[in-house]
Amino acid sequence: MTPLTFQPILKRIRWGGTRLGSVLGKPLESYSDYAESWEISDHGADQSRVEENLSVDQVYQDWPLNRLVKERAEELFGVQAHKFHQFPLLVKFLDAKDCLSLQVHPNDQQAVLFDPNENGKTEAWVILESGPESRIYAGLKAGVDHEMLRSCLPEGGKPPQNDIEDCLHSFSVSPGDCVYIPAGTVHAIGAGILLAEIQQSSDLTFRLHDWGYLDEEGDPREIHIKKALQCTDFQRGPIQPCLPKIIPGVDHQVEELVRSDFFVILRHRVEQPVQILTAGRFRIFLVLEGAGTFLAKNWQQDFRKGQTCLLPASTTEVTVRPQTTMGILEVFIE
Repeated sequence: MTPLTFQPILKRIRWGGTRLGSVLGKPLESYSDYAESWEISDHGADQSRVEENLSVDQVYQDWPLNRLVKERAEELFGVQAHKFHQFPLLVKFLDAKDCLSLQVHPNDQQAVLFDPNENGKTEAWVILESGPESRIYAGLKAGVDHEMLRSCLPEGGKPPQNDIEDCLHSFSVSPGDCVYIPAGTVHAIGAGILLAEIQQSSDLTFRLHDWGYLDEEGDPREIHIKKALQCTDFQRGPIQPCLPKIIPGVDHQVEELVRSDFFVILRHRVEQPVQILTAGRFRIFLVLEGAGTFLAKNWQQDFRKGQTCLLPASTTEVTVRPQTTMGILEVFIE
């Protein structure tokens, strides 16, 4: 199986903008609320389909990802083929023109209580662009407990007793920052941020607060206070941006941004041709900066900022030849 590229699944949501097209090259129509580009997805009806591309093995063109998982597990997952009945990660780009709702996601054990077909949702964000006032809300301030958070939320038609932002930890972000959000963390992406998101394959989101926004009909969106509080980890406290770790002993700059049970994220800075091995596991590459060519056995394709590639485990190595300095995220599961 050659490396695969997929047709993006574009989502319009009221907080979206236009940078998925203007910055990342997605094929947008003349709307100004494009919020998400699902790059690799095996989630219910949201199925990534193999792009019709001369570089891709003709056999798999237009296959949905769940068909690849069912019929080509050995080629796709290699030594991990026994572990997955679904592609385990969902990869996105997000354009937050406005602030997203304050929300929380369940862990794996909690998720099946709400939907037996769902997973928990641990995620990570890598910031591509941010405005001077852009902030991330990530975690509760030290000492905030269930009672304190509940007092900041409406109840029985009564307004909240306290201001929700008094309970929230937040910080400004800059391009290149990485934020890891374990399931159970109260969080929100602030206005002006363009980012890449790596997450478990899940779409379970429970809103605590929606900043007073109204939907297209002029009504407030649904808030899920009981479920959100049930899933909130009150022991976690404030979340800080990740501290990148330089990987020694390689021929180019590689930083480890996240290492967890759910995924590993490495960031490569490529100025000269380099070779990357897959070690018998699938790899996902997201180009965040620059342009160049990826080459593997019987395959090569040009990539630029905003494009994503899935290397099946059967592709044992890939060579990256940059045309300009490239920033590339590499994502895999150990």
